[in-house]
Amino acid sequence: MSTKKLDTSIKLEKDLFNQIYKSMQGDVIQNIIKATKIPTKQNYWKDSLEGHSIRVDEKLLKRFYNLFYDVKEKLNFQEKVDFYITGDSEVNAFAIMAQEKDEAHIINVNSALIQLMTDDELRFVIGHELGHLINQDALLLNLVQFVFVDKEIPVLLAHKIRLWQQLSELVADRYGYLATNNLNVCISAFFKMSSGLDFDKMGIDFESFIEENNQRLSYFKDEEGLSCDSHPINPIRVAAIHLFSTAKNNNELNKGMSNLLNILMKVRSSELDKNLSVFIATAGLIVASCDGSIDESESECILDTLSQLQIFPKKYLEELAKADISKLFEESICKIIEINPTLRDMMLEYIMQIIISDKRFDEKEIELLYNIGENLLGYSRKEIAHYFANMIQENFVPSYDGLK
Repeated sequence: MSTKKLDTSIKLEKDLFNQIYKSMQGDVIQNIIKATKIPTKQNYWKDSLEGHSIRVDEKLLKRFYNLFYDVKEKLNFQEKVDFYITGDSEVNAFAIMAQEKDEAHIINVNSALIQLMTDDELRFVIGHELGHLINQDALLLNLVQFVFVDKEIPVLLAHKIRLWQQLSELVADRYGYLATNNLNVCISAFFKMSSGLDFDKMGIDFESFIEENNQRLSYFKDEEGLSCDSHPINPIRVAAIHLFSTAKNNNELNKGMSNLLNILMKVRSSELDKNLSVFIATAGLIVASCDGSIDESESECILDTLSQLQIFPKKYLEELAKADISKLFEESICKIIEINPTLRDMMLEYIMQIIISDKRFDEKEIELLYNIGENLLGYSRKEIAHYFANMIQENFVPSYDGLK
């Protein structure tokens, strides 16, 4: 099966895009942005590049013009694109999506990248940037930048945005590959961008490099390595594009990608973090259901806390709820105290937060608090009462339900 028939999209990337866009009221806010006629990032870059950079014109830069537009044609991208080259020592390129239908998209390539790359490697770079335009990644990025211009992104949303950005880079890499149909060229371009060195001049054997890359990747698979930047780490990008070039069909491609996605989905992965996730989930379920039902505010408190450790906290909570949560709860407390006994206060505080999150608490919840605090966390009844009294004074706000 030809690689060109493989999916260029990644299902999880699309799912995250739609989920984030919907949660941020994307359609409504986009209309508001258009109505305000606020100057866009595209306007800024157009003015800057026209004034300080060189547009890739057919007469002035025919070689690069033919190269860049040949990639555009090969990827069958019909919309207008203006290409620029900027004098900059940073090895980088970027794409800016047009805001209006009659405007041209922008792709800029820094001079350092031009000097470092061969023509075929530049094809990969241009294909990658066109991939971002084809995938319309800027729609979501612009929305996030508008909504969170002066405030911090909530942790759960931030994790999902980070994962989506990494996946969108892997999608763009697939378009870069399609622009060259040469795996060696793609790998060489990755190597140059990460090291600034020439693959051939360093005398590096391609197969040896792939083997060494797999060894580095095993650190992130088997150890505690994390991938927390907006771009996925190079070992993942190399492995993903290698898989895309060799997979015989979409089933093989998706199966191989699942192992790489598991690495990207890790937020924190130490033994302590794993047990904290279990504690937060099970303690939340046990305490919140103590009064007979789990309130929406209690559920939000559990998920907000769990999102510090899990990128899909709701799914994690639902899976854990199928197990023996009482056993897992007690085991997690023992393991956490064994690893770091100073976290007892944090665990007790979390339980109290669940109790007051719905703005009401009854004797069953208080008795459960005493039971857990005394028998599992090692506090005296008096200590627990003092802690809870402080929690009430600092955080408790009565509900309006009982007021007339």
